[in-house]
Amino acid sequence: MKYFALLAALLASSASAQDAPPIEVNVVGGVNAQAAIAVPPMPTPAPADTPAGGTTALGRQVAGVIASDLRSTGRFTPLGPDGIGGYSFAEASAPTYARWRSAGAAQLVAGYVEARGGDRITVGCYLYDIAAGRELAHQGFAVAATDWRRAAHKCADTIYARLTGEGAFLDTKIVYVAETGPKNRRVKRIAIMDSDGSGHRFLTTGSSTVTTPRFSPRGDRLVYMTTAGRRPRVMIMDVASGSERSLVPGLALTFAPRFSPDGRRVVFSMASGGNTDIYVVDADGGTPRRLTSTPGADTSPSYSPDGSQIVFESDRSGTQQLYVMNADGSDQRRISFGGGRYASPVWSPRGNLIAFTKITGQFRIGVMSPSGGGERILTDAWQDEGPSWAPNGQFVMFNRTRQGSGQTSLYAVNINGGDPRRLPTPQDGSDPSWSPLQR
Repeated sequence: MKYFALLAALLASSASAQDAPPIEVNVVGGVNAQAAIAVPPMPTPAPADTPAGGTTALGRQVAGVIASDLRSTGRFTPLGPDGIGGYSFAEASAPTYARWRSAGAAQLVAGYVEARGGDRITVGCYLYDIAAGRELAHQGFAVAATDWRRAAHKCADTIYARLTGEGAFLDTKIVYVAETGPKNRRVKRIAIMDSDGSGHRFLTTGSSTVTTPRFSPRGDRLVYMTTAGRRPRVMIMDVASGSERSLVPGLALTFAPRFSPDGRRVVFSMASGGNTDIYVVDADGGTPRRLTSTPGADTSPSYSPDGSQIVFESDRSGTQQLYVMNADGSDQRRISFGGGRYASPVWSPRGNLIAFTKITGQFRIGVMSPSGGGERILTDAWQDEGPSWAPNGQFVMFNRTRQGSGQTSLYAVNINGGDPRRLPTPQDGSDPSWSPLQR
C-alpha cells in the first residue's frame, strides 16, 4: 500500500475499478493445542566465571530464554524455570522421569552449561518424552560465553523442530523501521534485533526517512529505500560494517527492493516517464534490466524460493491486484480475484503460499496459493500490512497500526490461525523483515 501512496505523490496518478464479490476463508482465531513442557534451570558440572557471568546463573538464564522461545510459538506451555526445582548435572542425561511426570509435563528440556577453555562455554540440550521415558533429541552448542542467547535459541529450535516436525526459526534476526515522534514528523530508523527482541540496535541515524528493509539470503546485507534528497532510491547495506551505497546510481526514482534467492540480484521498482515498472539488477552493480512495461504501477516484487518466478502488485486492471510472471518477465498473469485490493505480496520460503495485504476498508493479512486459489485471511484488525515470512514458512510477521493514535507495532501469526502475538520493540515499529536462520 505504501508504494501506491508514494506513487500518487510522485506521479499524481490514480485509478479505480469494480471488484468481484469477495471469496475468502477466514481462519482468525484458530486454536492450536499447547503441550506442557518442563524447562527447569540447567545445572553446571563445576561453577565457573565467564565473561557473561557465572555458569550457575547462565544455566537459569538459558532455560529462561528456551521457555520464552517455546511459549512464543503458541504451541507449548513451558513449566519453569522458576518454581519447578532443579536437577543435578548427572540427571541432565539420565532424568528421574517419575518426578517430572508428577509435575504434569509431557516433555522435559534438560541440559547443562559448562565453562570451557578461554572465554567459551558448552550448552548441552536434551529433550525427553516423560510418558515414554525416553530421549527424543540431544545436541551440544559450543559458543563464546557472550553468545549464550544464541545457544538457547538453537536449543529451542531443536525442540520445536523435533516436536512439531516443522523447520527451525527461532535463531533469527528481525530488521524493521523504528518510528518516533508525532505523526506529521516521524523519525524513521532501521533497527535490528534478535527474534525475541534482545540485542536491539540501530543501523541508520534517522537523518532521512527509510522504509522496507529486506535481508539478503545470507542475512549479511540489506536493501531498503531512503528518501534522502527528497527522492526515493534503493540502498544496499552491509549489516556488519554499516557501509552502504546506492543500488542504481543517478537520479532514478527506485523503491520496493528485494534480493533474489541466491543473493546475486535485486528486483525493484523504478518510476520513469509517468510509469512504474519492475527491474532487476546485479546486487554488485550494473545496468538494470526491465521486466514489465504495461501502463500503470507495477511494484512490490518478490521471488519464488527457486528463483524462477516473481509475484508483484499492479494497478494495470484499474485497481491493485497480484500478478505472477516468470523471472525474465514473460507470462504475466493475474492471480487475485477475491474482491477488494491486494498489496505487498511475498512468496513463502516453502514455495506453497503467497502472503499479502488485503484491503477492503480495513487492512488484513492473508495467504493464497501461487495460482491464486485457497485464499485465507489470518488477521482481523483495523490496519495490518507488510507481511514477512519466518524462514520455516509457518509464521507471518507484519505491522499493525492502531486506529486513532497511529501507533505501529510488530506482530506474528501462525498460518494455521490463532491470535497474533506482539513482538517486543522499544519504539513503534513497521516494515519488518525476518532473517534466514543464522549460521
